[in-house]
Amino acid sequence: MQLENVLYEVQGPMALITINRADKHNAISLATLDDLHAAVDAATIDDAVRVLTITGAGGKSFASGSDLGEVLHRDFKKALEPIVQGLADKLERTPKPTIAAIDGICMGGGLEVALGCDLRIATPKSRFATPEGKLGIIPGGGATARLPRIVGRGWGMHMMLMGEPIDAERALQIGLVTRLVESEELLPEAQRMADHLAQFAPFVPRTMKAMVHFGMEASLAGALMFEKYAQGALVQTDDKIEGITAFLEKRDPDFKGE
Repeated sequence: MQLENVLYEVQGPMALITINRADKHNAISLATLDDLHAAVDAATIDDAVRVLTITGAGGKSFASGSDLGEVLHRDFKKALEPIVQGLADKLERTPKPTIAAIDGICMGGGLEVALGCDLRIATPKSRFATPEGKLGIIPGGGATARLPRIVGRGWGMHMMLMGEPIDAERALQIGLVTRLVESEELLPEAQRMADHLAQFAPFVPRTMKAMVHFGMEASLAGALMFEKYAQGALVQTDDKIEGITAFLEKRDPDFKGE
């Protein structure tokens, strides 16, 4: 796939989507968003792809935010369009697990893209912020909703109101990221995670992902009931029989997605 602002490559079970504007600290322009949508769509419909990983080129930034040259001239009508929020929604809704592999600056709209991913890993030099308040605006790509859900209301409010960057260690402490690895190990770690997820029965990661997202929005009673029906569907699959049989026979399972 040839895209202007994004690199797309399939590596085994993982689709690697790289924001390729290193000279602009991978700022997310509207054209870049179009490319990211196209890449996510391609990975979603490719049966060989089991995991999507998004990263940034250049080793200095995941994404520094939305392209401010475009935001400067954005009016009310344009602001109401999905823009970054639409991409984050797509990442959240795609049935395949998504990973944000973060090396360097991850701020504003870039952070909001990462928040749309299921898993976030980073390097020790990474920095995270929602600095929109300093620009006379508020986040518009989903941070006001997703950030508090991920790190809690206290830290979510702190990051948005203060607008100051937090370092990678703090991001790990508050659950914004779940793993820290050195820069040279970032993509290999994402690949290892993708390879690990690809060993599961295909229905498992996508069902778990759906259950968590539904459960976060539903009542506890509703979420628990939906969980039972989802488990009820999976216990009728051939993969369930294969998984338990393989465990009892002390061998690796051969899942078919059936």
